[in-house]
Amino acid sequence: MTKDLRNESKVFDGALRSPNRAMLRAVGFNDDDFKKPLIGVASTWSEVTPCNIHIDKLALQSKSGANEAGGKGMIFNTITVSDGISMGTTGMRYSLPSRDVIADSIETVVGGESLDAVVAIGGCDKNMPGCLIALSRMNLPSVFVYGGSIKPGNLNGKDIDIVSVFEGVGQFNAGKIDQEELNKIECHACPGAGSCGGMYTANTMASAIEAMGMSLPYSSSNPAESDEKFQDCYAAGEAVYNLVERGIKPRDIMTKKAFENAITVVYALGGSTNAVLHLLAIAHAADVDLTIDDFDRIQRKVPHLADLKPSGKYVMNDLHQVGGVPAVMKYLLQEGLLHGDCLTVTGKTIQENLLECNNLKEGQKVIYPITEPKRKDGPLVILRGNLAPEGAVVKVSGLKVSKLTGPAKVFNTEEEASDAVISGEIKAGDVLIIRYEGPKGGPGMPEMLSISGILVGKGLGESVALLTDGRFSGGSHGLVVGHISPEAQVGGPIAFVEDGDLVTVDSEKRELSVEITEEEFLERKKNWKAPQLVSRGALAKYARNVSSASKGAVTDLFEDN
Repeated sequence: MTKDLRNESKVFDGALRSPNRAMLRAVGFNDDDFKKPLIGVASTWSEVTPCNIHIDKLALQSKSGANEAGGKGMIFNTITVSDGISMGTTGMRYSLPSRDVIADSIETVVGGESLDAVVAIGGCDKNMPGCLIALSRMNLPSVFVYGGSIKPGNLNGKDIDIVSVFEGVGQFNAGKIDQEELNKIECHACPGAGSCGGMYTANTMASAIEAMGMSLPYSSSNPAESDEKFQDCYAAGEAVYNLVERGIKPRDIMTKKAFENAITVVYALGGSTNAVLHLLAIAHAADVDLTIDDFDRIQRKVPHLADLKPSGKYVMNDLHQVGGVPAVMKYLLQEGLLHGDCLTVTGKTIQENLLECNNLKEGQKVIYPITEPKRKDGPLVILRGNLAPEGAVVKVSGLKVSKLTGPAKVFNTEEEASDAVISGEIKAGDVLIIRYEGPKGGPGMPEMLSISGILVGKGLGESVALLTDGRFSGGSHGLVVGHISPEAQVGGPIAFVEDGDLVTVDSEKRELSVEITEEEFLERKKNWKAPQLVSRGALAKYARNVSSASKGAVTDLFEDN
């Protein structure tokens, strides 16, 4: 007889439950199924992006794993927005809000259908944090599975990816390549299913979630189109049933120390600035006290070890070949940089899991030894100063410069700034500021990969500082500072910078400042009025509910009545 693991408050026994059972019989339930835990499989399958095009098949694997273990799997879908496709368009304003739509929709289905447990499968950038926010809120036995990264493209014997295309636009604009060569890059960059291959936002967040203990070992580095990924998804279905039996829930796993493990792995791998935003949001959902001060503290002691794109040579597939994320975690644990006693979705601790994982391959080149790191501390640096009282984030991996002071060139939209770069108005030594692109002002805090890619392609990646209250893609590199808080829309100091003001970015002193006195700030503010917000639709609701980027840009940071 099947063991009854249904939540007692949701049991389908009794005459009052006949209508419920009748509806479920129509989707294939039999008598025994009503005694099983209902395991939702949240699928982000979609044809709008290669990151998610294969997830329908992965969801079936997780459902099978859950069913074979003794549960009753039920697949449902949520949305995705492709960052790579929306980049540089007005569609990018929907990217970050999609994170919260994903979280809200998963919570809505799981709550509305009284499900007992969840396997969530994500592909594109906002899928990962969106799923984890939902799992944290609901606190039901849960496992996250990453859909996996794409194989690298190849052109002229060299690996290329989507960032190669953005930088190719800059090279074309600078006259370094012709239209034919740009078209070749475009046609070869993305050869199949999976998320962008470098240590961009999707791979960063997948690695962080595995380090946090919410994914099975190897989930973040198993490629999208591989037998390992199919096995990973099937095993997740089995694992979530085990969590139901043992009563282990996300908040048992997602402790403060688990978040510290996630941040440590992000720094070691040279991950995306978006990790700061998303981990803060997940921690808020899990009711864990995490702030940007924690990132600053951990950054000072964790070295950057991975030679991964965008600032390095290799992609996630290369890391997979030399041992994957578990091998990196095992190395970090041996060096005393991880908390090994944290619980995971296997029901075992991090240390117990890693005992069963392989070491990094001998002679591999992807991960540097800790005695000879790429950088002695983490590559994501929290900056503060009179331009960012609540903080900002700069990614310094691969940079030769640590400081720049120059005249501000100020724009209120990315489009205006891009036109200025393309037309040659922006010169070496300038500090290019794009404002009113924050969570409220964007609205949606759009990413600036297009303009950062153009700057790199034109050879200005380190001689021009690019500052914004918006975000940067995990594929961005160069001297780029994002998440400047408070944002311009709410009267943050960035709103009052004018052309010609001297601005300093100093990653060594962790400073972001402008040479304006407090009195001058106040004088400029007298005549300032916030631009009108969008008045209708999803972006209007988002702009009125979203918090500061320094708080994770969450949409439910409400004061108790």
